[in-house]
Amino acid sequence: MYHIFYQSPFGEIAITANEQGLTALAFQQGAAPITVSDNSRENNDAFSDVIAQLDEYFAGARNTFNLKLAPTGTAFQKQVWQALTEIPQGQTVSYGWLAKKIKNEKAVRAVGTANGANPIALIIPCHRVIGANKKLTGYAGGLALKAKLLMHEQADFKP
Repeated sequence: MYHIFYQSPFGEIAITANEQGLTALAFQQGAAPITVSDNSRENNDAFSDVIAQLDEYFAGARNTFNLKLAPTGTAFQKQVWQALTEIPQGQTVSYGWLAKKIKNEKAVRAVGTANGANPIALIIPCHRVIGANKKLTGYAGGLALKAKLLMHEQADFKP
C-alpha cells in the first residue's frame, strides 16, 4: 500500500494505491479524510501519472482521467461508481438519472448512499451528482468544495 499527499488549489488531497491501482482519493478538509495506515508507505514515484493528471485537471487542460482504479466496495457500489465515470466534465446529473443509468430506477436512495461511499473522489466524479432541482446536495468534502469543483468544470447548477 502506498500513499501521497497532493496540494491542490482547493486543499490537500490524500491518495492511496496498491498494486492494482488507486484505492482512495479524498480532500483532507472534508468529512471523510483519509487516515493513512501504518503499513502504507509514501511513494512519490508510484503516483507520477496521478500527479500529472491532477495538475492538468486543475490547470484546466484535462477533462477526463486515465488511471487504473481499484476501489473496494460491493458489486452495487461499483456499478454506481462506474456510471459516475461516464458523466462528462461540465455536466451534472440527478440521483434519479444515475438510478436509471444503472437500470434500477427504484434504487434512488441506494444510489445516493453508494455515491456518498465513493472512495476515489474527483477521479470518480461523485461531485457531479446534484439534486433534480439543480441544487447542491451532500458531498464528503463539503458543499463549498463541491461548488468550487463544479465552477472549475463550468457545470450548470444552483449554488
